Amino acid sequence: MDDIKFMKKAIKLSIENIKNGGGPFGAVIVKDGKIIATGVNRVTANTDPTAHAEVIAIRKASKKLKTFDLSGCVIYTSCEPCPMCLGAIYWAHLDKMFYGNTKSDAKNIGFDDSFIYDEIDLKPADRKLITTQLLQEEAIVAFDEWTNAEDKVEY
Repeated sequence: MDDIKFMKKAIKLSIENIKNGGGPFGAVIVKDGKIIATGVNRVTANTDPTAHAEVIAIRKASKKLKTFDLSGCVIYTSCEPCPMCLGAIYWAHLDKMFYGNTKSDAKNIGFDDSFIYDEIDLKPADRKLITTQLLQEEAIVAFDEWTNAEDKVEY
């Protein structure tokens, strides 16, 4: 079965990445039964907190297909995605996701995203990150211009 094959590839990437100085995460994006992009966790290697396997795979797939809309694609990831990666998967419009390890498995080895999920549910003023709205009346101008733009590309 192809799903098994592609998941095994994501898991293999996650294991190999540890040997290459990265975190234990791998992802594969498939379209029409063919791998179009892969990604591995390179947060520490690239000094980039967004360099998660899923995000890297999405960036590569989008570049290869020359589109931000990855409808028709499936992602296989070695672990249940963090909130950032899950958001990226939704924004990319991937059709389906398969994952190996759970977020609890990740928490057990020090990758605990539960505080982020908790923070998302709070009002901005109640979050640990000091958050203050500033210059909303000026910022809304961009939204008004976007609303009225005739040549915008919606996503």
